[in-house]
Amino acid sequence: MFRRIFTRRVLVVGTAVPVAGYAYYWWNQPPKPIMDNNRPPPLWTPPSRKEMLEGLRRAGRDGEELDLFIIGGGATGAGVAVDAASRGLKVGLVERDDFSSGTSSKSTKLVHGGVRYLQKAVMELDYEQYKLVREALRERRVFLSTAPYLSSMLPIMLPLNHWWQLPYYYAGTKMYDFLAGGENMASSYIMFKDPALEAFPMLKPDNLVGAIVYYDGQHNDARMNMSLIMTAVHYGALAANHTEVVRLNKTPNPNGGEPQVTGARVRDNMTGEEWDVKAKGVINATGPFSDGVRELDEAGVKPIVAPSGGVHITLPNYYSPRTMGLLDPNTSDGRVIFFLPWQGNTIAGTTDSPVPVEHEPKPKEEEIEWILDEIRRYLSPDIQVRRGDVLSAWAGIRPLVRDPGAKNTESLVRNHMINVAPSGLLTIAGGKWTTYREMSEETVDAAVKAFNLTPRSGCKTQAVRLVGAHGWTDTMFIKLIQRYGLETEVAQHLSNTYGDRAWTVCSLAEPTGLHWPLHGHRISELYPYIDAEVLYAVRNEYATTAVDVIARRTRLSFLNAQAALDALPTVIGLMGDELGWSYKRRRQEWVNARNFLDSMGLSEEASRTPPALIGSPSWMQRLSDLVTARRIGAKPGGKYSRATFSTEELDRLKKVYNGREDKVKPLEKGDLQKVLEAMGFKDIQPAVLDTLVPELSIRKEKTLEWEEFLDACANLKELSFREGAPSEIASASELVKQRKNIPVEKSGGGV
Repeated sequence: MFRRIFTRRVLVVGTAVPVAGYAYYWWNQPPKPIMDNNRPPPLWTPPSRKEMLEGLRRAGRDGEELDLFIIGGGATGAGVAVDAASRGLKVGLVERDDFSSGTSSKSTKLVHGGVRYLQKAVMELDYEQYKLVREALRERRVFLSTAPYLSSMLPIMLPLNHWWQLPYYYAGTKMYDFLAGGENMASSYIMFKDPALEAFPMLKPDNLVGAIVYYDGQHNDARMNMSLIMTAVHYGALAANHTEVVRLNKTPNPNGGEPQVTGARVRDNMTGEEWDVKAKGVINATGPFSDGVRELDEAGVKPIVAPSGGVHITLPNYYSPRTMGLLDPNTSDGRVIFFLPWQGNTIAGTTDSPVPVEHEPKPKEEEIEWILDEIRRYLSPDIQVRRGDVLSAWAGIRPLVRDPGAKNTESLVRNHMINVAPSGLLTIAGGKWTTYREMSEETVDAAVKAFNLTPRSGCKTQAVRLVGAHGWTDTMFIKLIQRYGLETEVAQHLSNTYGDRAWTVCSLAEPTGLHWPLHGHRISELYPYIDAEVLYAVRNEYATTAVDVIARRTRLSFLNAQAALDALPTVIGLMGDELGWSYKRRRQEWVNARNFLDSMGLSEEASRTPPALIGSPSWMQRLSDLVTARRIGAKPGGKYSRATFSTEELDRLKKVYNGREDKVKPLEKGDLQKVLEAMGFKDIQPAVLDTLVPELSIRKEKTLEWEEFLDACANLKELSFREGAPSEIASASELVKQRKNIPVEKSGGGV
């Protein structure tokens, strides 16, 4: 009897567990994609910027108005425009600068739930953090399916230095998988030391016991933003960049009370022309600048944005494998650093610190050095992590927000927040790239309710594929090669950047006149961007300035600031010919772009003077002639080859090396002073030596061989090189300026 009861209970329990598991899996399955037949033709040419502006002018005339007027063209604003326009609402959107010019182009490029948020949710019993992770994991799969050519899965490694970390991190990543449910990409797994080093050979083998690998997504953020804008335009939205809101217009409330926002005064920043736009509802989706728009509504309003700054750096591709990222959860101060392959290079970041809201924030040198110091901690000593290897550096502002309706106004909202002011201004702030779609859906739902709108349908953005996704396949690049005779790297880049729009881009490519490739003049020798992309950006993607192209239509300034500067004459020439720019305008574009590249970490020594070709009639000559004018980054008279030593210098350095009693110790201040003196520098101040120590990190606890010593001395000579004979070094600040002039051949083009 007892056996039968026990058997039945085991049978019931044994059956219930898999049934419950299956029910959870079924419940969390992503929606089945619907074949979206509302797709543009392969060679679709969208309305021009001029037509967009004319449509916005019509929306300010008597009897005509928009349903929704969106301020802000980043991820949130563009997402709201797609959601509202796909529901059949009449939508207008303006962006003060360029689409994705702010935070949305300066992210970590991840589509993720947030492993670190999950850790905080568990350790701090923070339910808001848990909700953020759950929401992001649910949206992650939808994100990857709407524009598959711009996003993909990426395995990310968590290196383990102690065995006790194994169950802790493994449990965390498995919980991450479980929360994703049916939207999970692939299961996390354990790697022991040898397989971990094989997958990520750049890791330091000392104390490494293994690794945990989990999966998240990665994307091209600015290009994703552009695809959202073009999808909204395809659904009928009016979208204009470089168009600023200078005033919110209000009308008396028929029910009494606060006057209601019913539109805005806008200005075309390219011409200075101003006009009014009428709308039933106005949405503030300006991210870190949300409080500025709220000030236009109500002077002295309490701020809701708590801006947090994050710095990222770009390094050469040899710093990481091409298909494996790394997460360092044990930095020196408790922050988390991602180390990820992206667009053929490696990006590392981010820092997290309070910052003021700025239009183009610049990365601080101490934050760049902090990231480099953390990288040195876990990379193999065979890799000298040098400041000169930084190809680009940028600072972004994450708009954490405080809910003005909460009792505790000091608490930060880590996900997003929707607020409707008494005037009717609707503000959406906070959140992150991964959750842009759900944020947009909730925002439009709130707007429909607040402004009494009547959309033709409900939200369908879970199934709407973005422009470029309909005809794209993993192997589409092969067709491009066979049809246009492109280099393989160029064809893959075009396919993974434009999707099925790549056919339009290729149709604009001029013949090279070579046996191979047949089409595709590169605008930078180092990267697969071609001339046709510049024309496509102007004709099909509303690129209006050179910065629009080098920063967001292409990602050249994020990958390599010096390469972006070198490509500027070509970009300005193509855009100038297409848009009819005067010589004065071309010169101004150079100045503006050069100033922008300052915020991307470009060294002060890089040329600020436009090449003569920009201001002369010879600008109209063929593109191939422009290549000769691209070496504009070199300082006249500067030395760009690897530093070498004379026979006398080698003899003096050999004496310094032989005079070191402890061959295991790295180079220290005393050694540096002797080395500098051996190379002819005199009167070196202690502060100068402090600036050089981080650049000369040598492997610790191992014998410093003569070749390594000489290599460190060569680094030092390059850092402090001056044309002619070495002279006295007067101050630390003077040498710091010299340090930025890193030879291109030595650093890989670093800034």
